Amino acid sequence: MSISGHIGSSVLATAHRLVAALLPQHCFLCGQTSGATVLCQPCQHGLPDLPEICCPRCALPTPGGSTCGACLRQAPLFDATIARYRYAFPVDKLIQALKYSHRLALANLFAEALASAAKVTVFAGADAIVPLPLSRQRLRQRGFNQAVEIARPLARQLHLPLLLDACQRPVDTPPQASLPWQARRKNIRGAFECSVDLSGRSLIVVDDVMTTGATLDEFARTLKKHGAVHVTNLVVARTLKD
Repeated sequence: MSISGHIGSSVLATAHRLVAALLPQHCFLCGQTSGATVLCQPCQHGLPDLPEICCPRCALPTPGGSTCGACLRQAPLFDATIARYRYAFPVDKLIQALKYSHRLALANLFAEALASAAKVTVFAGADAIVPLPLSRQRLRQRGFNQAVEIARPLARQLHLPLLLDACQRPVDTPPQASLPWQARRKNIRGAFECSVDLSGRSLIVVDDVMTTGATLDEFARTLKKHGAVHVTNLVVARTLKD
């Protein structure tokens, strides 16, 4: 980084500290003063972590971190998944607040959590970050794509290109959460398109929640059809089977 870059970063950091001192935030969960962060330290430390020993392909807990039976029987088209939290209280409420209540400050919290969860080697070998696209209809209804809002600060922090317009979701499928698990793969088939050549690229796909993995699998299918050689999912939370 240049001298001017260092000075700029120092000034920005000082400004952030000044704002935090003059206008302290209150923790989104408990209401206590949290300084410059969305959550106070006790609440942040109390978020439900995903077990570290998981299937490297789909991030479901497995003995010894081996590949799970489902991925062995039918390997998904993505190559790896890294998730930071279990989709459980209060992470579920935080994600819902981002998506449905426009609490966009939570996107920065999630980006920092993902940056700390992923191994350095994952980012070192990546060529770009791709947020999971929303359909135009869903984008109009919500006003923003939560995956994009999480991916923006993550890409800046990791100094990786962010591919915002490379992929689209022209098909507005029914929400996956409204369907039985078995129907989700059929529902999402053919939902994505890609308009760029991804030949030889290793990509990180960012999303908020992974449930069955059907949506991310179909998206990986599209990316690899257009030349991607490796796809790693980076998701805020993973739903665990009962």
